[in-house]
Amino acid sequence: MTVRPVHVDADGTVTVRPGKVELGQGILTALAQLVAEELDVRMEQVRVVPARTDESPDEGYTSGSMSIQRSGAALRQTCAGIRAVYLAAAAEALGVDPGVLDVSAGEFVAPDGRRTSYAKLAADTALLDREPPDGVAPKPAPEHRVVGTSVARTDLPDKVAGRPRFVHDLARPDQLYGRVVRPPSRGAELIGLDSRAAVRAGAVAIVRDGSFLGVVAEREEVAVRAAELLRAGAGWRERPSLPDEARLAEFLTSAAAETTVLTSLPRTEGTVARTVSATYQRPYLAHASLAPSCAVAIVDGDALSVWSHSQGVFPLRRELAKALGRPVEQITVRHAEGAGCYGHNGADDVALDAALLAAAVPGRPVQVVWSRQDELSWAPFGPSAVVRVSADLDAAGEILHWRHEIWGGGHGGRPGATEGVALLAATHTAAGAPMPVSVDMALAGGGGAGRNAVPPYHVGGLEVVNHRLLDMPLKTSSLRSLGAFLNVFAAESFVDELAGEAGADPVEYRLRRLADPRGRAIVEAAARRAGWSAAAGQGFGYARYKNSSAFCAVVAEVEVGTEVRVRRLTLAVDAGLVVNPDGVVNQIEGGAIQATSWTLKEQVRFDRLRVTSDTFASYPILRFTEVPEVDVEVLNRPDEPPLGVGEAAHGPTAAAIVNAVHSATGLRIRRLPVNSPVNRASLPA
Repeated sequence: MTVRPVHVDADGTVTVRPGKVELGQGILTALAQLVAEELDVRMEQVRVVPARTDESPDEGYTSGSMSIQRSGAALRQTCAGIRAVYLAAAAEALGVDPGVLDVSAGEFVAPDGRRTSYAKLAADTALLDREPPDGVAPKPAPEHRVVGTSVARTDLPDKVAGRPRFVHDLARPDQLYGRVVRPPSRGAELIGLDSRAAVRAGAVAIVRDGSFLGVVAEREEVAVRAAELLRAGAGWRERPSLPDEARLAEFLTSAAAETTVLTSLPRTEGTVARTVSATYQRPYLAHASLAPSCAVAIVDGDALSVWSHSQGVFPLRRELAKALGRPVEQITVRHAEGAGCYGHNGADDVALDAALLAAAVPGRPVQVVWSRQDELSWAPFGPSAVVRVSADLDAAGEILHWRHEIWGGGHGGRPGATEGVALLAATHTAAGAPMPVSVDMALAGGGGAGRNAVPPYHVGGLEVVNHRLLDMPLKTSSLRSLGAFLNVFAAESFVDELAGEAGADPVEYRLRRLADPRGRAIVEAAARRAGWSAAAGQGFGYARYKNSSAFCAVVAEVEVGTEVRVRRLTLAVDAGLVVNPDGVVNQIEGGAIQATSWTLKEQVRFDRLRVTSDTFASYPILRFTEVPEVDVEVLNRPDEPPLGVGEAAHGPTAAAIVNAVHSATGLRIRRLPVNSPVNRASLPA
């Protein structure tokens, strides 16, 4: 099947079918801006269609802050070519040279006032089969009229007004409702079931396959009640499978692991006067999406259709085919928005749940929604990890060699990332297999655990080593910013420690070792905007995300009482060409607030059997009353390529907060979250 990502319809509407999906980051609005800019049409003329496997190009996952950099660049080039083809056709129709035509709002206007339009020319169905002229390039920045403006988000009106938009709102004809009864713990096995009470409660179908157990009903509340009765009637054999949470660091640094040297540069010549080192740790983190994962599926003959808020509809289709033993051609996956997603949450897993339950009621769609408890205890987690940073210093305190060592789980557990089937229900069915161990992408591709482990400063020699766990007690996968959150927190905390030992201002210390002019400009901009004075309660953090994407610097201001509270965050960001300034600010603000929540409060708790932090009471997130004031300065560089911003703020924000705590109290926090009981007990009275 030939897929045209951009098509001009007979009414002049430009239909865009990107392979990237809307996750609440405003990406479809930004892509529409790029299309409107290159074609010289109004934003109202652009219609962006959600990704689906039977109509859209396969662009893999929407992840890694790469949509504007990659998909956006491809759309710009595609639309520049389409415009050139239509411009030539318009010139031919009007009998003028293409260079004299003015193109605006979808119309081609000759000097004498005669005009034609995309809509009129679109009647020539063979038009898009023409090759664009050689050397066609997207518009230069000075000609931009739409790109660089804060166009209103196209997805927000429905959300603000509460109109149905999410996959949870989807109501297909004759729709049924399903619920899955998860095992009580990771190592549990279903050994008995009394389903009579669930049948009496109104269950249409009960599905049992090994330790996978689910129910389907005509009404949602009936499905919920029947699932509760099934849970009460199920007998399980349990075994301890989780490490001792109190000794988690010991487990992470001693468990079986694959060791990889990610980067190695020769040691700088000089005499080592002393070596300093520090160890940092983050807990497992949950996505904690406000809306639990949801999917709808229908089996109609040989065809399976799935509606999912997955970040990758094509990889999910391939994974469903493996899990179900179906030809991939029989499966169609359509993207429908979910309310909250920060990486690989439970969206793909619940899609298989829905497909398994739908197979029991052919011809009728089944909606499955996870419970809050399932969402917080069974969705993939961001890995807990330990980082040890050390530096060899000469007598003057200059760095001769820097070593960064990581122990933790892999960050790549998405469908298609591993050889096995990486979907939860597949590990519970009779024919299933254990969850495949999560992997890590190469550092050249952005890295997983090693993301941002290479410092941006001149540090002499360098060695970065990753120990990827092969023992995976909890499923880990991609959580927003991946390893960059911990690596930047660790490295920027360590840089602050070195600055303190040298008696240097933390900002000046960084600038002396930072050669990149764009990085220096961001550091200086954040310090200037925040009124940096190295005062008590101020802390600094900086990174260029993935060492190849957006630059971000953060100044945090904290107050310390019985616990730490962040009062203000000042951020400066350089994302190259800015497509939608308001969208960039939104992403940076959101990332900084989420990072504040991670840094201060969030921690997955567990005992030897199960995750115990399965409510927002036991897994607290930042409340609205705790949100700091956030001030963002965007340094627009229209002549530079656009850079992704969705994950740029996380690591620098964490580092700035912890450095601010040290500035205020003298306490150096190396184990997150900051407001854990252990850390709170160490705060000065």
